[in-house]
Amino acid sequence: MATAILDGISTRYEVAGSGPPLLMYSPGGFEATIEKWSAIGVYAKIKILDHLTKHFTCIMFDRRDTGASGGRVEFLRWSLYATQGKALLDHLGFAKAHVMGGCMGVPCALAFGVKYPEATLSLPLIWPVGGAAYRMSSHLRYAQHLAFVQQEGLAGVAALVQSEGKHFGADPRVGPWGSVLKHDREFAAAYVKLDLAKYSALVAGTVRTMHDSDTAPGAEPEELMNLDIPALVIPGADAAHATSGARYLAECLPRAEYWDVAPADQTEANAPARILQFLGAG
Repeated sequence: MATAILDGISTRYEVAGSGPPLLMYSPGGFEATIEKWSAIGVYAKIKILDHLTKHFTCIMFDRRDTGASGGRVEFLRWSLYATQGKALLDHLGFAKAHVMGGCMGVPCALAFGVKYPEATLSLPLIWPVGGAAYRMSSHLRYAQHLAFVQQEGLAGVAALVQSEGKHFGADPRVGPWGSVLKHDREFAAAYVKLDLAKYSALVAGTVRTMHDSDTAPGAEPEELMNLDIPALVIPGADAAHATSGARYLAECLPRAEYWDVAPADQTEANAPARILQFLGAG
């Protein structure tokens, strides 16, 4: 593992394999770490990393505000994750890359494609988050955090993180910066001194802009329709990864290929081969 300061934020990253660069926005919701590519859900099932590293230079990282990466309290936007990824490519000396997203990493990859189309070779998108249930659960999570903040204050949030050590996805009360509070004492010291009213407004604005639709977040449909970038959409089918969200992306992206295979039938025998075929390595 290595660390780089990207957009002023410490970022934990790893480079594995060889070949053309593949920037990988991790799955795992609000704990999007390098390890999630081989440890959870469909990614562990299809062993995607084992196959990709044979053909590509896989660039993985803990998304800002998660894992061992640092963070910054500000209005969160999908475009901020695009900035982090582009800064990592620049740090490593890559002008262009394939940009893969899994789960909540999909909207980050979409934002990257919109913001840096000249640096995006293709967009493999696995199990994009989306759907009405995902929007509702996201709004509820932020509301639970704000309710806890009003009751216990920001010092109470920091104390909760230190006592239980959970991230935002596991315990909504700790909020979007729970992971950073856990390992960065300087960040925690500044966090507890923030103005409560301004912080609450910031969080309320974040959830409204990041989880603003019943489809798939990350970019406006008109932005997607103007992307001249090859894309592969692999659907999920549960409350957080609605198939309708995947279909929506395929409809909006003019050069999208939709892999019409049910999640239960996505296996190590077929899924990595389909992704590699799309990437020109199969």
